[in-house]
Amino acid sequence: MPDPKIQDPTDAIVRITRSAICGTDLHMVRGTIPDMVEGTILGHEAVGVVEEVGAAVRGLRPGDRVVIPSTVGCGTCSYCRAGYYAQCDTANPNGSAAGTCFFGGPKSTGPVDGLQAEYARVPYAMTGLVPIPDAVSDDQAILLSDIFPTAWFGAKLAEVSRGDTVLVLGAGVVGQFAIASAKRQGAGRILVVDGVASRLDKAREQHAETIDFNTEDPVAAVKDLTGGIGVDRVIEAVGVDAQRPKAGPAAARAADKAEQFAQEVRTAAPDAAPDGDLWVPGDAPSLALQWAVESVAKAGSIGVIGVYPAGFSSFPIGDAMNKNLTVKMGNCNHRRYLPDLLDLVHTGAVDPTAFITRHEPPASAIAAYESFDRRQEGWLKTVLDVAEG
Repeated sequence: MPDPKIQDPTDAIVRITRSAICGTDLHMVRGTIPDMVEGTILGHEAVGVVEEVGAAVRGLRPGDRVVIPSTVGCGTCSYCRAGYYAQCDTANPNGSAAGTCFFGGPKSTGPVDGLQAEYARVPYAMTGLVPIPDAVSDDQAILLSDIFPTAWFGAKLAEVSRGDTVLVLGAGVVGQFAIASAKRQGAGRILVVDGVASRLDKAREQHAETIDFNTEDPVAAVKDLTGGIGVDRVIEAVGVDAQRPKAGPAAARAADKAEQFAQEVRTAAPDAAPDGDLWVPGDAPSLALQWAVESVAKAGSIGVIGVYPAGFSSFPIGDAMNKNLTVKMGNCNHRRYLPDLLDLVHTGAVDPTAFITRHEPPASAIAAYESFDRRQEGWLKTVLDVAEG
């Protein structure tokens, strides 16, 4: 790909020193986020060094170390000023009704070339670049580009407050940070559901109470652990690529909905093109949503940060209605939360590097995608070491 150039006076060119592979990238490759434009550079997480700034960029200069928020916001429209950067009226070239603009996304998001590259053009640089203190390393900062703010946002959506019992669905890296975020926002107990042993082990390191959906029914386990009542809050960090249990009592219950799930897969990923065991969409797209509604107590609240494509319509709204639930969801307003989370890292209150399990050079990115897609042991979060800061 050619190196990017300044296109607008508000642009900056950043030399990328760290990028990362996210589960959302896998949605695009699997086809559960459709309409990718051929030639779009993937990736929406990066740290780097400013190389060049447009004429309208006044507060940054070449040589500054910066972290790039995943979603693009202009900083001046009414939505950005209210903190809703993911709903910026200006950033998406498809128009104000098109929704979130983010790096490396499908046609509906721009597309804007992504950040798994040596250089990137960052629109609206005065909003889209956050300077990094010298004491914060690139490895610490890369997880502030998307993962940590998204998890923090999920806990906010779920309305986590002092003493709450919280369920986190999904123990991938977003789920791990959701555990950390819920703890810092006051949770009294945290339960976590996943089917990958290494991810559950990592959750136990944070003293979360783990539930393996391949050995027990997660809804029954949650009810048992909460005196039959359910949890106060749920953070759904799985999304459309949810997988059915392969064994245990939950497998039989999921099998009863096999046809429903199959139809959901056809709807969510009509252009999926698996290659053997690679790039296979999840086989139970609405399962995490069902478990969330079933596991939460009456009058509880759910925050959905797992990714679902436009047009996906499966949600147990009747059960949610009858339990008086509050359900909030959406794409993270990264720029809103990033500065405060950067302060937590800077002061040593949080060290995000504990969740980085792989460093890979860009030359091995395809192999890293394949290992991450297969959910292989130890592939929790992969950082691409593009260059030195």
